Amino acid sequence: MPKEQKSASTVDIHKLLLDASERKKKEKKAAREQLLQSIGVKEYFEEGDVSINMKTCRGVECKLCIDACPTNALFWKAGEIGIVRELCVFCSACVWNCIVDDCIKVIRKRPNGKIEEFSSPRDVLTLLRCINSRRSRERLASLFPTPESYLERYGT
Repeated sequence: MPKEQKSASTVDIHKLLLDASERKKKEKKAAREQLLQSIGVKEYFEEGDVSINMKTCRGVECKLCIDACPTNALFWKAGEIGIVRELCVFCSACVWNCIVDDCIKVIRKRPNGKIEEFSSPRDVLTLLRCINSRRSRERLASLFPTPESYLERYGT
């Protein structure tokens, strides 16, 4: 019996699945951008995660995280705090306002690839201080000449 020959139209199922996955990610990203744009959010982190430890959360007693969320991604549901992940911009406002350390955990990825993770107001404060001091150094560096450029200009 002759061997069965493969037809010229073979299909690579792995490539099809990968393409479908990429297409779904792009559609989800576009829908999220449109949703955030409709509520007026201009700057946000595209990648990240937020989680709430329900064992330590005192949601009904405070609800501070819900009040602090700028996009209303956190909400009260059936005795616990719920999260609408599509609305979350990973801004850390919920962690900053939470009265319990390690209750809310935010992980986010900056555009430069650096991953930040925090779960207490102290972590958020430290992160904000580092960012602000870096920005201040960059501003000062742009105002004042470097020693090399000063020597080139005025020479000795």
